[in-house]
Amino acid sequence: MTHGALLDTLRETLTFEPSAERVGNLTIGRGTLDGRVVHVTLIENYIASGSLGQAECEHLGAIFEHVAHDRTPLVMYIDSAGARVSEGLRALGGFRSLYRAGLGAALAGAPIAAVLGRNCFGGASMLAHLAQRRLFGPDTSLAMSGPAVIAAASGLDPTDEAFRAMARATFSPPSRAKATSDNTVWATGVDVAGWLRHALQPPALGAFEARHKALRTRLEDAPAQATSAVYREELKRIYTSHEARETDGVIEGEGERDGAREAILGLVDNRPVNAARAWRLADAAWRLAANPPARLEVFLDSASHAARLDEERRVLSEFIVDMGAALASLAANGTRVGLTITGRAGGGVYVALAAPALQVASVYARARIEVLPGVAVAAILGKTRDEAPAFPEYRAAGVADEELKLGYLPANP
Repeated sequence: MTHGALLDTLRETLTFEPSAERVGNLTIGRGTLDGRVVHVTLIENYIASGSLGQAECEHLGAIFEHVAHDRTPLVMYIDSAGARVSEGLRALGGFRSLYRAGLGAALAGAPIAAVLGRNCFGGASMLAHLAQRRLFGPDTSLAMSGPAVIAAASGLDPTDEAFRAMARATFSPPSRAKATSDNTVWATGVDVAGWLRHALQPPALGAFEARHKALRTRLEDAPAQATSAVYREELKRIYTSHEARETDGVIEGEGERDGAREAILGLVDNRPVNAARAWRLADAAWRLAANPPARLEVFLDSASHAARLDEERRVLSEFIVDMGAALASLAANGTRVGLTITGRAGGGVYVALAAPALQVASVYARARIEVLPGVAVAAILGKTRDEAPAFPEYRAAGVADEELKLGYLPANP
């Protein structure tokens, strides 16, 4: 079995016809299933490991907006390393807009299914988890971080056979199929048409919140975390008054700004976000969804997700997507969601929190937004960028909309 054979089978099953010229790694078209029109997007590995740059993100986002409006079925074929790191902030800004449209389509009830090629890393894995179900190829690798990035973050040799064996076992289709019945591995005899009929059923009401509850079973029962009051200088500068508490780097609370009360959530201790902390923030957001506040401000100081094999065994991508889905659900129900970046931000964590936000603010002289942390960029490109971009570059790339000048801020505890 090869991934080419799976893609050929998908094309034949849907009688796929492209509707436009290929844009980079993206081909957009249509097919039919049981006489019903199906939108189809193919992300293939033509250049830069199938990565998605600004142009691909713009075209794919337009398809998401279309299926959100019409609630028509969408089948995505994904063979991609994620956002195109070589494009830097432009790719990150493009992915923010793309993911906003993708969350909108999924929450609007559009049936979405994902068929996966050889690689599905980073933002591509987040796209795959907008789908209700995923069909894995025989050698698909799915993770938030690829093996080279995990090795670099852990100080390991990516060519070491023991590490490579552990990575293959972690990312493999059988391990992903064990995580959830929504994942299926393609093999001889698997009827792609039958799988598509099942995968493209209209999603159940509250499907994302149900997924959130199921994710809790993948986390160990850790000892109770201490909760403490939050005394952060930037919150004092932003709010006339506020009350917030912190548990394991996740803050929850409420503040008053411009005469109005707003809910507060955030990830603020500059640690990489693991599955447990992502689930905790998503849980707080889903609880707010029971009685949506008029306004919610999310605060972020975390460079990216945790690039570790133990986190990938839990399918970290699903936990990152869970945060975005919870915030997007609040936005869809009338909450004005904003994001304030008080320190480092980037990668999938940034995308998950920024996509549902109506406005992203960066704190002057503190915020540093980057497509990925330097060690990850170096692992992918062999080089990194040391200087922090200025706000005009953030705004031009679409990763931040406003700069907050709060005066001199001492270091937070």
